[in-house]
Amino acid sequence: MIRLYPFETLGHANHGWLNARHHFSFARYLNRDRMGFGTLRVINDDRIAAHAGFGAHPHDNMEIITYVRAGAITHEDSLGNKGRTGAGDVQVMSAGTGVVHAEHNREAEETVLYQIWIEPNAMNVPPRWDAKQFPKTPVADALPLLVSGMKEHADAGALFIHQDAAIYGGRLAEGTHITHPIKHQAYLLVADGEVTLDDGEALRRGDGAEITAQQAVTIAALSDAEILIIDVPVH
Repeated sequence: MIRLYPFETLGHANHGWLNARHHFSFARYLNRDRMGFGTLRVINDDRIAAHAGFGAHPHDNMEIITYVRAGAITHEDSLGNKGRTGAGDVQVMSAGTGVVHAEHNREAEETVLYQIWIEPNAMNVPPRWDAKQFPKTPVADALPLLVSGMKEHADAGALFIHQDAAIYGGRLAEGTHITHPIKHQAYLLVADGEVTLDDGEALRRGDGAEITAQQAVTIAALSDAEILIIDVPVH
């Protein structure tokens, strides 16, 4: 079953330096019907103004993934980690026993990203941060694996998280059709362009979709597109 969540129906908060859309309840946006999707707790579609960002703040016991769509984000944390993640690339932070971090847009342009929180399957682990660059060329047969804690992906080169979950993402050229397997249940994000799922209604930039009780989904790119698929266990 596929349930669509159009961009205009998402929670919205505009702080001037940050213009955010929330797929699930977050901060001052409370929707008791949208508290998460399995172990997926947060998806924020953030636009961060140039030379602005999130000051130092703490987290614990959460897997926090950032997928940058445009611009770049610079990370600093209490573990001494520092790094810049650019468009099409991913960073992961396992908050574990606790970490303080800051995320800033040091660029001269707006940064656009997805911030994704997944509940861990191991509590109070040592905190860690990692980032990785991924190919930017369109794919024809399968989406690249970006992030995973699934045992079957142990040697796949993905960024690790403490959960039996995986995130796939990449670009599709107009006219491309792919069939993507689903282990648990999946949440799909359209970062750019326009696609259909199982030949149904079109999804456009910013839209999301829950895919449940299916072992696979067929994605057709109606234009050049960029998508993410988050495969997570039922809570």
